[in-house]
This record gives sequence, C-alpha cells and structure tokens, in this order.
Amino acid sequence: MIEPAPSTYRDRSRVREDAQRRTLRVVVLAQVLGGAGLAAGVTVGALLAQDMLGSEDLAGVSTALFTLGSALAAYGVGRVSARSGRRIGLGVGFLAGALGALGVVVAAATGSVLLLFPALLVYGAGTATNLQARYAGTDLAAPQDRGRAISLALVSTTLGAVAGPNLVEPLGGLAETFGLPALSGPFLLAAVAYAAAGTVLVTLLRPDPLLLARRLAVAAADEQPGPEVDGDEAGVGTRGRAGRRLTGGAYAGATVMVITQVAMVAVMTMTPVHMRHHDHDLGQVGLVIGLHIAAMYLPSPLTGYLVDRLGRTPVAAAAGVVLLASGLVAALSPGESLPLVVLALALLGLGWNLGLIAGTALVVDSTTPAERPRVQGSIDVLVALSGATGGILSGMVVGASSYAALALGCGVLALLLIPTLRLAAGPRPSVPGARRRVERLRAEGRR
Repeated sequence: MIEPAPSTYRDRSRVREDAQRRTLRVVVLAQVLGGAGLAAGVTVGALLAQDMLGSEDLAGVSTALFTLGSALAAYGVGRVSARSGRRIGLGVGFLAGALGALGVVVAAATGSVLLLFPALLVYGAGTATNLQARYAGTDLAAPQDRGRAISLALVSTTLGAVAGPNLVEPLGGLAETFGLPALSGPFLLAAVAYAAAGTVLVTLLRPDPLLLARRLAVAAADEQPGPEVDGDEAGVGTRGRAGRRLTGGAYAGATVMVITQVAMVAVMTMTPVHMRHHDHDLGQVGLVIGLHIAAMYLPSPLTGYLVDRLGRTPVAAAAGVVLLASGLVAALSPGESLPLVVLALALLGLGWNLGLIAGTALVVDSTTPAERPRVQGSIDVLVALSGATGGILSGMVVGASSYAALALGCGVLALLLIPTLRLAAGPRPSVPGARRRVERLRAEGRR
C-alpha cells in the first residue's frame, strides 16, 4: 500500500514515480474513450445545426454552444477537482458530457431546437473534461518531464478521435435503423464513449494524482531543504512556496492557448459547410475532420519532447507560424481539391497541438499543486469562451464574406501570439533554472 506522505526524499520519489506510471495508464485509457466522444460535435455538429435551424449563417451556433458549455464545465471541473481531486472532477465531467450527447440525440429525433441548445451546452462538458485530463498527467510529473506527460495524455485521444469522424456514415446508418436522423448517429457514440471514460476515471484513478501531489508537497515543505530536495518539491519552479501571484509565464501560456483555440475552432467549424458547398459527401467530410483531429493529437509525443528540450516559448512561436500557413493554404486553394483541404486542416491541427502543449506547460510551471486546479480551470474557461466566440463569428464571417477570408484572418490572428511570449521572459519556467536554484539550496545545506 502506498504511504500517503513519506518522510524522506527517496521514499517520496518512489511513491511519486509509481503513482505517476499508474496515473498515465488510466488517463491514456480514459482519453482513448473520450476522444471518440468529442469527435461527434466536431464532425457533424455544424451540419446538424444547419439542418435544424435552416440557416448556414447559424451553423456555427452548434460549436459555439458546446464550446460555451465546455467553458462552464471547465470552471466546474476545476472547482470540484480542487476540492475532491482529479478522479471525481474528471469523472463527473465525462458523465455530464454523456448526458448532453443523449440530449442531442433526442433533440434531433424530435426536431426540438429548444432541447438542442441546452443539450449541446451539457455535451460540452465532455470536451472540457477531455482537455482537463491532460493536467492529471502533470500533477506528479517532474518538471523536465511535463511536456512528455501532457503529450502522452493528448496523443492517447487520437485513436478515438480519429475513429469517430470516419464512422460517420456507418453510425448514420445505425441511427436510421432506430428511426433517428443520420446526423444523430455520432452523438450516440459520444454518449457511450463519455460514459465509459467517466467510469474508468472514477473507478481506477487511485491514488488521486492531485491529492497525492499535495501530500508530497506538504511532506517536502516540512523537511528542512537539504542535499536531496528536488526542484519541484522545494518550490523552485517559477513560484516559491509562499508565492501567491501568477507569473508572466502563466499569462503567456493562457494567451497562447486562447489565440490558437480561436483560430482552430473558427476554421474547423466552417470547413464541413464549405466542403458541402463544393459537393463533398459526408464520407469525405469525415475523412478531412478525422485527419484534422489526428494532426491535433498524433504529433503530441514529438511536441512534448520539443517543449521539454527546446523550451516552451520557441514551440509556442512555431504554433503561430504553422497556423498562418494553414490559413494561407485554406484561403488560396480551390474548394474542390480534397488534398488541399486535408493539408489546410492538418496544418490547423498541428498548430493547435504546438500551442496547447507549450501553453499548458507554461501554466503548469507557474502554479503549485494547491492552486493548480482552480487556475487551470479558470484558464480553460477563457480558452473555451474564446472557442465559442470563434464558433459564433465563423458563420457570420463566411456569410458576410467567404471561407477564404475567415481562414486568412485566423492565420493572421495566430501571429499575434508571438509578441505575447514576451510575458514569459520574467521568471523563466525552465528546468535548468530550477536546477541552478536547487544546487544553491544544496550548497547552503552543506554549510
């Protein structure tokens, strides 16, 4: 049985490493299931809203609603996690997403727009929880391994997230056998997938990584810092033990995630509608979105490695450049060209991946276990609200102008994240910096 608060550094390291390995295994399993759930809204949400609302201009409302719901859920999951741990917070979030997906199915079956709106809001809880699960992988990770931990949580989403869009047609056929609209089929999958992910977390995420990290931090704080204190436990990251104010790194990380989310959601939301205008069928739409989601998650191990080795800010800057390239390809390529649409959406996903992992690492570096869930939840609220804004405005921009204008505008917007990285130039959240402070503490301990 794992001791809750071992008293020596070696014991704490052993407990931390054992619990971290188990945490990552459970998070990976939950993310595979959760990925299948989030793909439904991404793939057919705008098409379902367009059919039910009868207006292309309002097609982005679906993405806006479940993204707004994810904002509310991010705050709630953060608060519950801060009080009761990741296991309960994430488990409840996924189960709420399952209920929302079922509500969307009922709304589509009955043609009820009044039910569709709140159901999409609740469905957004699954999206928020799927993203917040990445934090569970970092609670017990050493500073130099945080990028890898984030990336492992994200890449495990790929299997379900890529499979979901490519099952649009068979799921549509399954829905029709039950007398349901074809576009409600992916939400049936989402309901089952989210419920399974929540059940996995509630039953298997033991010990709770956040609660254990807090106990280990308290044990380390009670011990006089000496030759065996590591950077994370000694509070030598971007904040000291007594520090209460967020550093520039946290603000920079939040800004990176917000800008990349706006650009990604806006273009992704209107791509299925754009493809339908150019006579692409549902199978092709599913292929494009599936490859887009693969690009969002599959490069995560490489991105995590680069974040840990090259640093957070260079990778975040690269995100802006890649998103600009995506906007240029989407704006300048003919809509009839499936390969170029695939390329544009793949670059869009890759840019989002670079920004999310680098931004998340900046935020984690700038917070302590005691404050982490509330800060992370609040930042994810901003990220989700920005996505909701992007979803709403995307339909309006395309209606007033064109898909090309939307894509190019989002690419230019992404470049704005590069100047904001100056915020991270304060207390640098790098591992070498932490190690230097640890060495200083060790030298003082020998005197």
